[in-house]
Amino acid sequence: MSLMLFIKRLMCRFFLSWVVWAFMSGNVWALSLISDEETELFLQKITMPIFKAANLPYNRNKIFIVNDETLNAFVSDGNYLFINTGTIIAADDAEELSGVIAHETGHITGGHIITQKIKAQEMQKVTLASMILAGGAAAASGDGNVAMAVALGSQSSMMTNYFRYRTEQERSADESAVNFLQKTQQSPIGLYRFMKKINRINEMSGIEESPYFRTHPMNQERLKFLEKAVKESPFSQSTSYKEEFSRIKAKLFSFLSEPKETFRKYPLQDTSITAQYAHAIAFFKLLNMPKALHTINNLIAKEPNNPFFYEIKAQMLMETGKVNLAKTEYQKALNLLPSSAALQISLAQATLETQSSPAEIRQIIHILNKANIKQPSALGWMLLSQAYGQVDDKAYSTYAAAEYSAAIGEDKTALKQLKIAKEFAKNNSALKLKISDLENRINSKSPKFH
Repeated sequence: MSLMLFIKRLMCRFFLSWVVWAFMSGNVWALSLISDEETELFLQKITMPIFKAANLPYNRNKIFIVNDETLNAFVSDGNYLFINTGTIIAADDAEELSGVIAHETGHITGGHIITQKIKAQEMQKVTLASMILAGGAAAASGDGNVAMAVALGSQSSMMTNYFRYRTEQERSADESAVNFLQKTQQSPIGLYRFMKKINRINEMSGIEESPYFRTHPMNQERLKFLEKAVKESPFSQSTSYKEEFSRIKAKLFSFLSEPKETFRKYPLQDTSITAQYAHAIAFFKLLNMPKALHTINNLIAKEPNNPFFYEIKAQMLMETGKVNLAKTEYQKALNLLPSSAALQISLAQATLETQSSPAEIRQIIHILNKANIKQPSALGWMLLSQAYGQVDDKAYSTYAAAEYSAAIGEDKTALKQLKIAKEFAKNNSALKLKISDLENRINSKSPKFH
Protein backbone atom coordinates (compact mmCIF):
# COMPACT_ATOMS: atom_id res chain seq x y z
CA MET A 1 0.00 0.00 0.00
CA SER A 2 1.36 3.41 -0.92
CA LEU A 3 2.67 5.58 1.84
CA MET A 4 0.37 8.56 1.47
CA LEU A 5 -2.75 6.48 1.01
CA PHE A 6 -2.35 4.26 4.03
CA ILE A 7 -1.57 6.03 7.31
CA LYS A 8 -3.18 3.88 9.95
CA ARG A 9 -3.61 4.26 13.68
CA LEU A 10 -2.76 1.54 16.14
CA MET A 11 -4.25 1.63 19.62
CA CYS A 12 -1.43 0.44 21.82
CA ARG A 13 -1.36 -0.90 25.33
CA PHE A 14 2.21 -1.97 24.72
CA PHE A 15 4.71 -1.03 27.36
CA LEU A 16 7.43 0.66 25.35
CA SER A 17 11.17 0.43 25.86
CA TRP A 18 11.12 3.99 27.05
CA VAL A 19 8.75 4.53 29.94
CA VAL A 20 5.97 7.06 29.51
CA TRP A 21 4.06 7.88 32.64
CA ALA A 22 0.71 7.63 30.88
CA PHE A 23 1.40 3.97 30.18
CA MET A 24 1.88 3.37 33.88
CA SER A 25 -1.62 4.66 34.57
CA GLY A 26 -3.08 2.35 31.93
CA ASN A 27 -3.85 5.00 29.31
CA VAL A 28 -4.17 3.96 25.68
CA TRP A 29 -2.00 5.82 23.21
CA ALA A 30 -2.66 6.04 19.48
CA LEU A 31 0.38 5.77 17.24
CA SER A 32 0.17 7.02 13.69
CA LEU A 33 1.76 4.29 11.58
CA ILE A 34 2.88 4.48 7.97
CA SER A 35 2.79 1.53 5.62
CA ASP A 36 5.14 1.71 2.64
CA GLU A 37 6.31 -1.41 0.83
CA GLU A 38 9.61 0.04 -0.36
CA THR A 39 10.65 1.25 3.09
CA GLU A 40 9.46 -1.92 4.82
CA LEU A 41 11.43 -4.16 2.44
CA PHE A 42 14.51 -2.05 3.08
CA LEU A 43 14.05 -2.34 6.84
CA GLN A 44 13.72 -6.09 6.37
CA LYS A 45 17.11 -6.21 4.61
CA ILE A 46 18.93 -4.62 7.50
CA THR A 47 16.87 -6.03 10.38
CA MET A 48 16.87 -9.72 9.43
CA PRO A 49 20.66 -10.23 9.80
CA ILE A 50 20.62 -8.50 13.19
CA PHE A 51 17.74 -10.62 14.45
CA LYS A 52 19.54 -13.72 13.19
CA ALA A 53 22.67 -12.70 15.07
CA ALA A 54 20.51 -12.23 18.17
CA ASN A 55 18.84 -15.65 17.68
CA LEU A 56 15.45 -13.97 17.36
CA PRO A 57 12.73 -15.06 14.90
CA TYR A 58 12.07 -12.39 12.30
CA ASN A 59 8.45 -11.42 11.59
CA ARG A 60 7.95 -8.56 9.19
CA ASN A 61 4.47 -7.97 10.60
CA LYS A 62 6.07 -6.90 13.89
CA ILE A 63 8.10 -4.03 12.41
CA PHE A 64 6.29 -0.69 12.30
CA ILE A 65 7.12 2.76 10.92
CA VAL A 66 5.83 5.53 13.20
CA ASN A 67 4.82 8.84 11.64
CA ASP A 68 6.82 10.96 14.09
CA GLU A 69 9.58 13.42 13.23
CA THR A 70 11.46 12.93 16.50
CA LEU A 71 14.56 10.75 16.67
CA ASN A 72 13.36 7.62 18.39
CA ALA A 73 12.88 3.88 18.10
CA PHE A 74 11.43 1.52 20.67
CA VAL A 75 10.25 -2.01 21.32
CA SER A 76 7.19 -3.42 23.08
CA ASP A 77 5.61 -6.61 24.36
CA GLY A 78 5.72 -9.40 21.82
CA ASN A 79 9.02 -8.16 20.34
CA TYR A 80 7.36 -5.47 18.26
CA LEU A 81 9.81 -2.91 16.88
CA PHE A 82 8.79 0.69 16.14
CA ILE A 83 10.99 3.10 14.17
CA ASN A 84 10.14 6.79 13.82
CA THR A 85 10.23 8.41 10.40
CA GLY A 86 12.37 11.09 12.02
CA THR A 87 15.02 8.49 12.79
CA ILE A 88 15.04 7.15 9.23
CA ILE A 89 15.24 10.62 7.66
CA ALA A 90 17.88 11.87 10.11
CA ALA A 91 20.17 8.85 9.61
CA ASP A 92 22.99 9.76 7.22
CA ASP A 93 23.31 6.21 5.96
CA ALA A 94 22.04 2.68 6.44
CA GLU A 95 24.78 1.99 9.00
CA GLU A 96 23.29 4.52 11.40
CA LEU A 97 19.84 2.99 11.03
CA SER A 98 21.30 -0.49 11.44
CA GLY A 99 22.99 0.65 14.66
CA VAL A 100 19.72 1.96 16.09
CA ILE A 101 17.94 -1.30 15.23
CA ALA A 102 20.77 -3.31 16.78
CA HIS A 103 20.42 -1.27 19.98
CA GLU A 104 16.68 -1.89 20.17
CA THR A 105 17.28 -5.57 19.50
CA GLY A 106 19.53 -5.47 22.55
CA HIS A 107 16.55 -4.36 24.61
CA ILE A 108 14.60 -7.38 23.36
CA THR A 109 17.30 -9.96 24.08
CA GLY A 110 18.03 -8.34 27.42
CA GLY A 111 14.45 -8.91 28.54
CA HIS A 112 14.16 -5.22 29.30
CA ILE A 113 10.48 -4.95 28.37
CA ILE A 114 9.23 -7.32 31.06
CA THR A 115 11.66 -6.00 33.67
CA GLN A 116 10.46 -2.46 32.98
CA LYS A 117 6.91 -3.63 33.55
CA ILE A 118 7.91 -5.01 36.93
CA LYS A 119 9.81 -1.82 37.74
CA ALA A 120 6.80 0.30 36.74
CA GLN A 121 4.54 -1.73 39.02
CA GLU A 122 7.01 -1.25 41.86
CA MET A 123 7.04 2.49 41.16
CA GLN A 124 3.25 2.63 41.22
CA LYS A 125 3.26 0.97 44.64
CA VAL A 126 5.87 3.42 45.90
CA THR A 127 3.87 6.35 44.54
CA LEU A 128 0.72 5.15 46.33
CA ALA A 129 2.64 4.54 49.55
CA SER A 130 4.22 8.00 49.39
CA MET A 131 0.82 9.62 48.96
CA ILE A 132 -0.55 7.70 51.97
CA LEU A 133 2.51 8.72 54.01
CA ALA A 134 2.13 12.32 52.87
CA GLY A 135 -1.53 12.30 53.94
CA GLY A 136 -0.54 10.98 57.35
CA ALA A 137 2.15 13.61 57.73
CA ALA A 138 -0.28 16.36 56.81
CA ALA A 139 -2.83 15.10 59.32
CA ALA A 140 -0.22 14.92 62.07
CA SER A 141 1.29 18.33 61.42
CA GLY A 142 -1.71 20.18 60.13
CA ASP A 143 0.54 21.62 57.40
CA GLY A 144 -0.08 20.81 53.72
CA ASN A 145 3.51 21.80 52.88
CA VAL A 146 4.76 18.89 54.96
CA ALA A 147 2.68 16.49 52.87
CA MET A 148 4.11 17.95 49.67
CA ALA A 149 7.67 17.65 50.97
CA VAL A 150 7.16 14.02 51.97
CA ALA A 151 5.59 13.15 48.59
CA LEU A 152 8.30 14.92 46.58
CA GLY A 153 11.03 13.33 48.66
CA SER A 154 9.67 9.86 48.00
CA GLN A 155 9.20 10.60 44.29
CA SER A 156 12.74 11.98 43.96
CA SER A 157 14.27 8.89 45.53
CA MET A 158 12.14 6.64 43.35
CA MET A 159 13.12 8.49 40.17
CA THR A 160 16.81 8.44 41.08
CA ASN A 161 16.70 4.67 41.50
CA TYR A 162 14.71 4.27 38.32
CA PHE A 163 17.07 6.28 36.12
CA ARG A 164 20.05 4.46 37.59
CA TYR A 165 18.31 1.24 36.60
CA ARG A 166 17.59 2.60 33.09
CA THR A 167 21.22 3.57 32.67
CA GLU A 168 22.23 -0.03 33.27
CA GLN A 169 19.71 -1.23 30.67
CA GLU A 170 20.94 1.24 28.04
CA ARG A 171 24.54 0.21 28.63
CA SER A 172 23.51 -3.41 28.25
CA ALA A 173 21.65 -2.66 24.99
CA ASP A 174 24.71 -0.85 23.61
CA GLU A 175 26.94 -3.81 24.42
CA SER A 176 24.50 -6.22 22.76
CA ALA A 177 24.23 -3.94 19.72
CA VAL A 178 28.00 -3.96 19.22
CA ASN A 179 27.98 -7.75 19.50
CA PHE A 180 25.19 -8.13 16.91
CA LEU A 181 26.86 -5.72 14.51
CA GLN A 182 30.17 -7.58 14.80
CA LYS A 183 28.41 -10.87 14.07
CA THR A 184 26.95 -9.35 10.89
CA GLN A 185 30.39 -8.00 9.95
CA GLN A 186 29.38 -4.39 10.50
CA SER A 187 31.30 -1.68 12.29
CA PRO A 188 29.49 -0.02 15.22
CA ILE A 189 30.44 3.33 13.69
CA GLY A 190 26.85 3.93 12.58
CA LEU A 191 25.48 3.63 16.12
CA TYR A 192 28.37 5.80 17.37
CA ARG A 193 27.64 8.54 14.82
CA PHE A 194 23.90 8.47 15.52
CA MET A 195 24.50 8.77 19.26
CA LYS A 196 26.76 11.75 18.60
CA LYS A 197 23.94 13.26 16.56
CA ILE A 198 21.50 12.84 19.46
CA ASN A 199 24.09 14.31 21.80
CA ARG A 200 24.42 17.42 19.60
CA ILE A 201 20.64 17.84 19.52
CA ASN A 202 20.50 17.56 23.31
CA GLU A 203 23.22 20.19 23.70
CA MET A 204 21.52 22.56 21.26
CA SER A 205 18.19 22.22 23.06
CA GLY A 206 19.77 22.75 26.46
CA ILE A 207 18.94 19.34 27.90
CA GLU A 208 20.99 18.85 31.04
CA GLU A 209 23.25 15.79 31.08
CA SER A 210 21.82 14.32 34.28
CA PRO A 211 21.06 10.71 35.13
CA TYR A 212 18.10 11.90 37.18
CA PHE A 213 16.15 13.66 34.46
CA ARG A 214 17.03 11.68 31.38
CA THR A 215 15.29 8.58 30.10
CA HIS A 216 18.62 7.46 28.67
CA PRO A 217 22.00 7.38 30.36
CA MET A 218 24.54 10.13 29.90
CA ASN A 219 25.47 10.23 26.24
CA GLN A 220 29.14 11.02 26.91
CA GLU A 221 29.49 7.77 28.79
CA ARG A 222 27.88 5.80 25.98
CA LEU A 223 29.88 7.61 23.33
CA LYS A 224 33.14 6.63 25.00
CA PHE A 225 32.12 2.99 25.00
CA LEU A 226 31.03 3.10 21.34
CA GLU A 227 34.12 5.03 20.27
CA LYS A 228 36.28 2.32 21.81
CA ALA A 229 34.17 -0.37 20.11
CA VAL A 230 34.66 1.33 16.72
CA LYS A 231 38.43 1.41 17.17
CA GLU A 232 38.53 -2.25 18.16
CA SER A 233 36.21 -3.46 15.39
CA PRO A 234 37.89 -5.32 12.52
CA PHE A 235 35.21 -4.02 10.16
CA SER A 236 35.29 -0.68 8.39
CA GLN A 237 32.57 1.70 7.33
CA SER A 238 30.42 0.34 4.51
CA THR A 239 28.61 2.06 1.65
CA SER A 240 26.05 -0.73 1.25
CA TYR A 241 22.55 0.36 0.28
CA LYS A 242 23.67 3.98 -0.20
CA GLU A 243 21.52 4.72 -3.26
CA GLU A 244 18.57 2.66 -2.05
CA PHE A 245 18.54 4.36 1.34
CA SER A 246 18.84 7.85 -0.17
CA ARG A 247 15.71 7.19 -2.27
CA ILE A 248 13.73 5.95 0.73
CA LYS A 249 14.68 9.03 2.72
CA ALA A 250 13.68 11.27 -0.19
CA LYS A 251 10.36 9.47 -0.51
CA LEU A 252 9.50 9.74 3.18
CA PHE A 253 10.65 13.35 3.40
CA SER A 254 8.69 14.50 0.36
CA PHE A 255 5.49 12.73 1.43
CA LEU A 256 5.69 14.06 4.99
CA SER A 257 6.92 17.60 4.28
CA GLU A 258 5.53 20.62 2.51
CA PRO A 259 6.50 20.74 -1.20
CA LYS A 260 8.49 23.94 -0.69
CA GLU A 261 10.63 22.12 1.88
CA THR A 262 11.14 19.25 -0.55
CA PHE A 263 12.30 21.60 -3.32
CA ARG A 264 14.62 23.32 -0.84
CA LYS A 265 16.20 20.02 0.17
CA TYR A 266 16.15 18.59 -3.37
CA PRO A 267 16.53 21.57 -5.76
CA LEU A 268 15.09 21.25 -9.25
CA GLN A 269 18.62 21.62 -10.63
CA ASP A 270 19.43 18.24 -9.07
CA THR A 271 18.66 15.66 -11.76
CA SER A 272 19.65 12.58 -9.77
CA ILE A 273 17.11 9.77 -9.52
CA THR A 274 16.79 10.41 -5.79
CA ALA A 275 15.96 14.08 -6.33
CA GLN A 276 13.56 13.36 -9.20
CA TYR A 277 11.77 10.85 -6.97
CA ALA A 278 11.24 13.63 -4.42
CA HIS A 279 10.21 16.10 -7.16
CA ALA A 280 7.55 13.75 -8.54
CA ILE A 281 5.94 13.40 -5.09
CA ALA A 282 6.16 17.15 -4.40
CA PHE A 283 4.48 17.98 -7.73
CA PHE A 284 1.82 15.39 -6.89
CA LYS A 285 1.15 17.03 -3.54
CA LEU A 286 0.85 20.38 -5.33
CA LEU A 287 -1.71 18.70 -7.65
CA ASN A 288 0.49 19.61 -10.59
CA MET A 289 -0.31 16.34 -12.32
CA PRO A 290 1.34 17.05 -15.69
CA LYS A 291 4.71 17.65 -14.01
CA ALA A 292 4.20 14.82 -11.52
CA LEU A 293 3.42 12.27 -14.23
CA HIS A 294 6.15 13.60 -16.52
CA THR A 295 8.73 13.21 -13.76
CA ILE A 296 7.66 9.72 -12.70
CA ASN A 297 7.48 8.61 -16.34
CA ASN A 298 11.08 9.77 -16.78
CA LEU A 299 12.07 7.62 -13.82
CA ILE A 300 10.21 4.62 -15.24
CA ALA A 301 12.02 5.10 -18.56
CA LYS A 302 15.34 5.03 -16.71
CA GLU A 303 14.42 2.03 -14.52
CA PRO A 304 11.58 0.07 -16.16
CA ASN A 305 11.99 -2.79 -13.69
CA ASN A 306 11.48 -0.69 -10.56
CA PRO A 307 8.06 -1.66 -9.11
CA PHE A 308 7.93 1.33 -6.78
CA PHE A 309 7.95 3.88 -9.60
CA TYR A 310 4.87 2.18 -11.06
CA GLU A 311 3.32 2.13 -7.59
CA ILE A 312 3.77 5.89 -7.16
CA LYS A 313 2.36 6.51 -10.64
CA ALA A 314 -0.62 4.28 -9.82
CA GLN A 315 -1.26 6.24 -6.64
CA MET A 316 -1.17 9.52 -8.55
CA LEU A 317 -3.73 8.18 -11.00
CA MET A 318 -5.87 6.55 -8.31
CA GLU A 319 -6.15 9.69 -6.22
CA THR A 320 -7.07 11.83 -9.22
CA GLY A 321 -9.92 9.56 -10.26
CA LYS A 322 -8.19 7.69 -13.11
CA VAL A 323 -8.89 4.31 -11.53
CA ASN A 324 -8.68 2.16 -14.68
CA LEU A 325 -5.25 3.59 -15.52
CA ALA A 326 -4.19 3.12 -11.88
CA LYS A 327 -5.22 -0.53 -12.03
CA THR A 328 -2.92 -1.04 -15.03
CA GLU A 329 0.04 0.53 -13.22
CA TYR A 330 -0.58 -1.46 -10.03
CA GLN A 331 -0.62 -4.63 -12.15
CA LYS A 332 2.76 -3.67 -13.65
CA ALA A 333 4.17 -3.11 -10.16
CA LEU A 334 2.79 -6.43 -8.92
CA ASN A 335 4.20 -8.27 -11.96
CA LEU A 336 7.63 -7.03 -10.90
CA LEU A 337 7.09 -7.80 -7.20
CA PRO A 338 4.52 -10.64 -7.13
CA SER A 339 5.05 -11.52 -3.47
CA SER A 340 4.05 -8.06 -2.22
CA ALA A 341 0.90 -8.17 -0.10
CA ALA A 342 0.74 -4.36 -0.17
CA LEU A 343 0.66 -4.27 -3.97
CA GLN A 344 -1.87 -7.10 -4.04
CA ILE A 345 -4.18 -5.04 -1.82
CA SER A 346 -3.64 -1.89 -3.91
CA LEU A 347 -4.50 -3.75 -7.12
CA ALA A 348 -7.57 -5.26 -5.45
CA GLN A 349 -8.77 -1.86 -4.29
CA ALA A 350 -8.41 -0.37 -7.77
CA THR A 351 -10.14 -3.37 -9.37
CA LEU A 352 -13.09 -3.24 -6.98
CA GLU A 353 -13.62 0.44 -7.83
CA THR A 354 -13.97 -0.30 -11.56
CA GLN A 355 -16.50 -2.23 -13.62
CA SER A 356 -14.99 -5.70 -13.34
CA SER A 357 -16.23 -9.07 -14.54
CA PRO A 358 -17.08 -11.90 -12.10
CA ALA A 359 -13.93 -13.68 -13.32
CA GLU A 360 -11.80 -10.64 -12.39
CA ILE A 361 -13.45 -10.46 -8.98
CA ARG A 362 -12.74 -14.17 -8.40
CA GLN A 363 -9.08 -13.49 -9.20
CA ILE A 364 -9.08 -10.56 -6.80
CA ILE A 365 -10.54 -12.79 -4.08
CA HIS A 366 -7.67 -15.22 -4.65
CA ILE A 367 -5.14 -12.37 -4.46
CA LEU A 368 -6.67 -10.91 -1.28
CA ASN A 369 -6.70 -14.28 0.45
CA LYS A 370 -2.97 -14.62 -0.26
CA ALA A 371 -2.34 -11.09 1.00
CA ASN A 372 -4.25 -11.71 4.22
CA ILE A 373 -2.27 -14.88 4.90
CA LYS A 374 1.05 -13.12 4.43
CA GLN A 375 0.22 -9.75 5.99
CA PRO A 376 -3.21 -9.67 7.65
CA SER A 377 -4.70 -6.19 7.63
CA ALA A 378 -8.02 -4.53 8.32
CA LEU A 379 -8.08 -3.07 4.81
CA GLY A 380 -7.40 -6.49 3.28
CA TRP A 381 -10.36 -8.02 5.13
CA MET A 382 -12.64 -5.11 4.26
CA LEU A 383 -11.83 -5.43 0.56
CA LEU A 384 -12.26 -9.20 0.72
CA SER A 385 -15.72 -8.78 2.24
CA GLN A 386 -16.58 -6.37 -0.56
CA ALA A 387 -15.24 -8.75 -3.23
CA TYR A 388 -17.21 -11.72 -1.90
CA GLY A 389 -20.28 -9.49 -1.78
CA GLN A 390 -19.88 -8.66 -5.49
CA VAL A 391 -20.07 -12.36 -6.38
CA ASP A 392 -22.99 -12.84 -3.96
CA ASP A 393 -21.12 -15.09 -1.53
CA LYS A 394 -22.89 -13.99 1.64
CA ALA A 395 -21.22 -16.52 3.93
CA TYR A 396 -17.62 -15.57 3.15
CA SER A 397 -18.51 -11.88 2.79
CA THR A 398 -19.94 -11.81 6.31
CA TYR A 399 -17.01 -13.81 7.70
CA ALA A 400 -14.49 -11.40 6.10
CA ALA A 401 -16.48 -8.48 7.54
CA ALA A 402 -16.14 -10.09 10.99
CA GLU A 403 -12.37 -10.38 10.50
CA TYR A 404 -12.32 -6.68 9.61
CA SER A 405 -14.33 -5.75 12.71
CA ALA A 406 -12.02 -7.81 14.92
CA ALA A 407 -8.97 -6.19 13.32
CA ILE A 408 -10.17 -2.70 14.25
CA GLY A 409 -11.13 -3.77 17.79
CA GLU A 410 -14.89 -4.00 17.30
CA ASP A 411 -15.19 -7.45 18.87
CA LYS A 412 -18.90 -7.24 19.73
CA THR A 413 -19.72 -6.39 16.12
CA ALA A 414 -17.45 -9.20 14.92
CA LEU A 415 -19.26 -11.77 17.09
CA LYS A 416 -22.64 -10.63 15.72
CA GLN A 417 -21.32 -10.95 12.17
CA LEU A 418 -19.95 -14.42 12.90
CA LYS A 419 -23.38 -15.50 14.13
CA ILE A 420 -24.85 -14.45 10.76
CA ALA A 421 -21.97 -16.08 8.87
CA LYS A 422 -22.74 -19.38 10.62
CA GLU A 423 -26.27 -19.29 9.30
CA PHE A 424 -25.04 -18.72 5.75
CA ALA A 425 -22.26 -21.34 6.05
CA LYS A 426 -24.67 -24.28 6.41
CA ASN A 427 -22.68 -27.36 5.30
CA ASN A 428 -19.44 -25.49 4.53
CA SER A 429 -17.16 -27.20 7.07
CA ALA A 430 -14.06 -25.25 5.99
CA LEU A 431 -15.75 -21.92 6.62
CA LYS A 432 -17.17 -23.16 9.92
CA LEU A 433 -13.64 -23.88 11.07
CA LYS A 434 -12.58 -20.34 10.15
CA ILE A 435 -15.56 -18.91 12.03
CA SER A 436 -14.76 -21.03 15.08
CA ASP A 437 -11.11 -19.97 14.96
CA LEU A 438 -12.02 -16.27 14.91
CA GLU A 439 -14.50 -16.75 17.76
CA ASN A 440 -11.77 -18.39 19.83
CA ARG A 441 -9.31 -15.60 19.03
CA ILE A 442 -11.80 -12.96 20.13
CA ASN A 443 -12.88 -14.80 23.29
CA SER A 444 -9.32 -15.57 24.35
CA LYS A 445 -8.19 -11.96 24.22
CA SER A 446 -6.75 -10.69 27.48
CA PRO A 447 -9.07 -8.25 29.28
CA LYS A 448 -6.33 -5.62 29.19
CA PHE A 449 -6.90 -5.17 25.47
CA HIS A 450 -10.59 -4.32 25.86
